[in-house]
Amino acid sequence: MEKGQPSEAGEAASNNHHMNRPAGLTEDEFDELNRYIAEFHTYRIGAGQCSSLLAQRIHAPRDVVWSVVRRFDKPQTYKHFIKSCTVKEGFTIAVGATRDVNVISGLPAATSTERLDVLDDERFVTGFTIIGGEHRLRNYRSITTVHELERDGRIWTMVLESYVVDVPEGNTEEDTRLFADTVVKLNLQKLASVTEAMARDSDGN
Repeated sequence: MEKGQPSEAGEAASNNHHMNRPAGLTEDEFDELNRYIAEFHTYRIGAGQCSSLLAQRIHAPRDVVWSVVRRFDKPQTYKHFIKSCTVKEGFTIAVGATRDVNVISGLPAATSTERLDVLDDERFVTGFTIIGGEHRLRNYRSITTVHELERDGRIWTMVLESYVVDVPEGNTEEDTRLFADTVVKLNLQKLASVTEAMARDSDGN
């Protein structure tokens, strides 16, 4: 699978997400998921770039969560700041497909053109790159993995989402990470509420 790539300028080094436990993961969960973090959430970080890894615990079956996450053509189902998403006629969800996203007002963005880079239904991995549009997230690349965990007869889902992105001119790395982290965190929280409601509805039928 393709990893995050740095910008042309500057030296590149790998991030250390596999060494730092993100908020939302217990030590046991981090130990169990560490090999997936190392495999899927490792990026080459160039000068003027930043990266982050976020986690969300969801009390719904992995298949339910994945059914929402994999829908590249319907990101607005759980992504807070997307007003609409359009795809070309004859669209199919496959690597290389693109979508055009309109962002709600009030954000430093208007539109975003995004390409599906990864879609693995067997390993529950997907990822995309922003390749155009009016926004400040240059060279933004994201990977999302969906994991089923079990302890003492309890089963739940953990979603990991990471990204690498250029730091815009005039912004600090901390400001850029704070903005991107906030967006991703809100999206993951909505993903949890949407899929937990889907699971409850399914149980009630």
